Amino acid sequence: MKIALIGASGFVGTTVLKEAAARGHKVTAIVRSPEKVEQIDGVTAVKADASDAEALKAAISGSDVIVSAFNGGWGDPEIYAKHLAGSKAIVAAAKAAGKRVIVVGGAGSLEIDGKQLVDGPHFPDAYKDGARAARDALAALRTETGVEWSFVSPAIMMAPGERTGKFRIGGDQPVFDAKGESHISVEDLAVAIVDEAETPKHTGKRFTLGY
Repeated sequence: MKIALIGASGFVGTTVLKEAAARGHKVTAIVRSPEKVEQIDGVTAVKADASDAEALKAAISGSDVIVSAFNGGWGDPEIYAKHLAGSKAIVAAAKAAGKRVIVVGGAGSLEIDGKQLVDGPHFPDAYKDGARAARDALAALRTETGVEWSFVSPAIMMAPGERTGKFRIGGDQPVFDAKGESHISVEDLAVAIVDEAETPKHTGKRFTLGY
């Protein structure tokens, strides 16, 4: 396949890039700083700003599917506005180009007992604005027509680890293991994302995963 990957130099994007390339896909890595993209066979770095829908449309035009690992920038005091603006532009570009898009969001919008995690008293303050932006981007996506989309939320706890390829899929609620923990490696998140790119199973839906 030809995959356009937005945010290819970030934490999740870098791992998705490697997973997609390892499976033999051609990847257009769309980033603000092409020099930050690892040089891998089958990967072409393209400079574009995620908030520029016209530039994105041009960058994704030759691809089969878009994966957005875009993030407004952790630690940026304007992350909420930047993340929403970028998310809106990405969806607009996908819609204009007639492309399917897989959006990577956070775990904050997952629900327990009908309440989203980001609204809970124990959600870390440092991540609240970004999580709220991802939550609101999902809400906006659910109102969209004329574009095929999927939205993936990782488990509550995500960190670098092992690529096992063995995990369980959920919907709007976190996936917990036998110990009551919700966790996933970023490597296995990448597996799930590329799986969805290859074989769409959650079109028009949000899904999550965990061990």
